[in-house]
Amino acid sequence: MAKGTGTETIIAHGVRLDGDLVAEGDLIIEGEVHGTVKTQGDLRIGEQALVEADIEAGNALVSGAIRGNILVRGKLELLPSSSMTGDVVTDVLAIGPGAQMNGCISMGADATPKGKKRVAETPEE
Repeated sequence: MAKGTGTETIIAHGVRLDGDLVAEGDLIIEGEVHGTVKTQGDLRIGEQALVEADIEAGNALVSGAIRGNILVRGKLELLPSSSMTGDVVTDVLAIGPGAQMNGCISMGADATPKGKKRVAETPEE
């Protein structure tokens, strides 16, 4: 993942968070999060982690389980131990052998989350 902002928030193994998690820096989740997760920085989800949330991040490295939609502005990496159930919107996607992915995937500059349509530009007359 890209070098982050220098600030880092850790949700440790054994910790459960219910609600909205918002961070400006990098975020590491080793425990459980239920709700929403938003960070401008990088997100790392550990092998034992469970995230039942809609997620937005700059980049993401996933080893654990996600149940929810994810929007990553840069690169999303699903490592071999990861499982993802939900829709993905990202610029770059890497899926390791053995990773489980169930959902719709949209990639590139024109990608939009499911249910949202891009407004077509109309030429001025």
